[in-house]
This record gives sequence, C-alpha cells and structure tokens, in this order.
Amino acid sequence: MITYKKESTSESNLPVLAICYDFDKTLSPDDMQAQGFIQSLNVDVNEFWRESNMLAKDHDMDNNLSYMYMMATKSYGKQFLTKEVLAEYGSKVTLYNGVNTWFERIRQFGLKQGVQIEHYIISSGLKEMIEGTEMAKNGAFKKIYASAFMFDDKGVAVWPAQAINYTNKTQFLFRIQKGVLDINDAGVNDYRRPEEQRVPFRNMIYIGDSDTDIPCMSLVNINGGHSIGVYDPDSKNKEKVYKMMQHHRIRYYAPADYTDGSDLDTVVKQIIQKTAAYEALEQQYVRNKHEAEAYR
Repeated sequence: MITYKKESTSESNLPVLAICYDFDKTLSPDDMQAQGFIQSLNVDVNEFWRESNMLAKDHDMDNNLSYMYMMATKSYGKQFLTKEVLAEYGSKVTLYNGVNTWFERIRQFGLKQGVQIEHYIISSGLKEMIEGTEMAKNGAFKKIYASAFMFDDKGVAVWPAQAINYTNKTQFLFRIQKGVLDINDAGVNDYRRPEEQRVPFRNMIYIGDSDTDIPCMSLVNINGGHSIGVYDPDSKNKEKVYKMMQHHRIRYYAPADYTDGSDLDTVVKQIIQKTAAYEALEQQYVRNKHEAEAYR
C-alpha cells in the first residue's frame, strides 16, 4: 500500500505544479461504470450507453445527466444506489500499469527538484467511484472534481449534485490557478495579479485521452502550460493523439503507462525540472519588480 504524505510547512513555500487528470481511458482502460456496475443491472454495456445517448438526444439533455439518471432508475429493485455501493465498484476499477504508485513517486521527485506537486482529477465520471479507489482513499489527490450524486437521509442517490462535461471542466482549472477550490466559492471570479496566482497556467499539466479533454488541453496550452495526450498501450491506437497534435491541442503524447522510466514518466519529470528552473528566475523577477515599484 502506498502512503501519501501530507504537505509540510517547508513544502508550502515551494512553487506549485498542478497535474490534472481525466480518469476514464486516461488512468483506467475503460469507463468506470462499465467495470462491474452496469453489468450488475443485468444490462448490456453497449445497450446502456446507446439508451443513455438516445435519452440525452430526445430530451436535449446533458449526456452526463443522462447516464446518471439511467444509473439511478435501472438500480430500482436491484440494489440501493448509495455512496458505499459506488465506492465498492470504484475499488474494483482496473488501472493502467503504475498508476497506484505514480502519484507519490512524482510528488517525491518534485520535492527533490524544489517543486510541490499537486494532483487533481477533473472527470465526467463519478466522484463516488473515484473516491473508492485505493489511491484516492490514501490521499493522492488535492481535489477530485467529478460528476456526483445528492443522497437522501437514507443514503440513496436521488438527484445529481454535480455534472461535469467537456466544456465546464475548464472552470476547475481557473479554481486551481487561483487556489479557490470550493466549487461554491465565487472568489474564483476575483482578479489576481499574475504573481498572486497560486498555480499559474504555465505550472499546469493536463493529461487526457480524447476530444472531451480538448477545452482543458487548449486552455492550458495557450497559456504556457503542458498538455499530454495518452493512448492505450495495448492497442497502440494513436489516431486520437495524432489528431490532437495536428490541431495543436497537446504538446506531447505517450502510452498510458505510469511505471517508473516510461515515456510518460520521463516527459512529466522533464516538465518538473523545467518548472523548477523557470520558477527560480520568475521569483527573482518578482523580487526585482516589487523593489522597483516601491522606489516610486
């Protein structure tokens, strides 16, 4: 079991590099709902998604609200849709090689370079299932932004509390940038001078696998950050990452292999080293700037 260490006082003074991840087909080879939950409803996985997509189309409905509605209604008479049930299914989700050890390994590498690494999930999948994974239970993530249910006084899901789709994913990057992580905190709209931003976009890495990640990838890219497309290491199908590269959505791509020494591991560590060097210069610039302004 990997133990994720809490941030120390000395770490809080280091520049922060935020690594943001999609979940399905980025950290896991398949949709989390299709790894046990849908099967438990005695429904064919492909039929579930077909029906969900048709429901969304027929009602001008967000696709994520549609699948959440389907999960709730098709659970009637079969099982209670509770946090505990969803977390149990989440605990069984298959992860790509190296994922369970990745987060603390990369955090420790960052500390050796003088950079504080924070890991964030930004996913259209279910928060309750992600929270059931071993890495989440052991504190790997600074924050998990994902679709979520509201539960009644008996603990049963009754309504969506949060639905995250490919366009509204970008709001969470601004929250990370300003350090305003509570989704109900309107402070995300407050102006911050560049030197007051907790995590400037140049200090963000976004890792994703498909078109649903493009708004986040583009936002990070155009503001000096780093977007990485990943593809399944078994199928080796690079069609999506080639397209994202051709359209300037990503700067790098690699197999979704999170083991030590993999291509992805190497790229992320190189970005961390670059961040350490750049932030040392940036801190010198800010000191000089503030001294000059005080002289007026």
